Amino acid sequence: MAKGWRVNSKFFILIFLLLLVVLGVRQVAMSMLSPVNPSADSRDNLVRVPPHSSTGQVADLLKQQGLIRSSRAFRLYSRFYNLDNQLKAGYYLLNESMSTPEIIHILVHGKTASKSFTIPEGYTLAQITGVLANKGLIREQLFKDLLAKGDFNYPFLKNLPPGPRRLEGYLFPATYNISLDSTEKDIINAMLAGMDQQLKEIQFAEKAKALNLTVHQALTIASMIEREAKKDYDRPLISSVIHNRLRQGMKLQIDATVEYALGGHREKIYYKDLEVDSPYNTYKYNGLPPGPIACPGRESLLAAVNPSSTKYLYYVAKPDGSHAFATTLKEHEENKQKYLK
Repeated sequence: MAKGWRVNSKFFILIFLLLLVVLGVRQVAMSMLSPVNPSADSRDNLVRVPPHSSTGQVADLLKQQGLIRSSRAFRLYSRFYNLDNQLKAGYYLLNESMSTPEIIHILVHGKTASKSFTIPEGYTLAQITGVLANKGLIREQLFKDLLAKGDFNYPFLKNLPPGPRRLEGYLFPATYNISLDSTEKDIINAMLAGMDQQLKEIQFAEKAKALNLTVHQALTIASMIEREAKKDYDRPLISSVIHNRLRQGMKLQIDATVEYALGGHREKIYYKDLEVDSPYNTYKYNGLPPGPIACPGRESLLAAVNPSSTKYLYYVAKPDGSHAFATTLKEHEENKQKYLK
């Protein structure tokens, strides 16, 4: 009986010691996988994982940047869960408060860091370039060169003549999220793809053709609507004025085209400004200007190919931003007397 008790005691002691070892190993492993700095003052780190990096190379990179406690623990954890060779290249924004498993999860799912930028509706190429340059997202001259001569594969760009204004109106205004390693061409492509999506969704080309317009001409109308209208409900009405004037062979006489010809926004257009000699000056030349004068948003695109059915030939801006429309010059002069004080 005493001998049997001694055997059982040794067995239980052995089990106990093994348990202590397992718990100890587990505790060490948990410690090695824990965040480097779980406190509130932990820092973000931008990390670039080069293409074709091995798990070991990534682990060493993260250890050098102080984001993990142990490169060996990183490798063993990845291997244990069969995540070797699944870490994706790119720029990542990682924080010292992240544990090693959390970092591996981000790298495996390719949750790369990104930046965003917003292009407001009605911006010109010059304004768009300024926004992106100020945010440090582009090399300005290279961006301008690509706007003028870059190769982009979209059907609506076919036959557009090269030049600094070639893509005016074709970069869709919106908020974009781009990866940190996006090139100037990637950024332009993203905005062109945005316009391509909008044109397809509203069947722009088909509706323009039904109005005997090319996409370029309809987009030019949309850009003028964008710069003239402040209220969405005015856009189809302004569109109707443009279409009515074109049908009757009247000059469009749109102030926004004069602003564009003069090189930018003016608080007020003077009579002398109307004399500027430019094909974009619709006070001086009949028909549409050579191309868009700004990037139109979706509502202006829709209005350009869905004008209201009216006989309006004139409009004048009211103080609240809406417009008063008129069919005759006499009515228009009365509206000007009423609203332009």
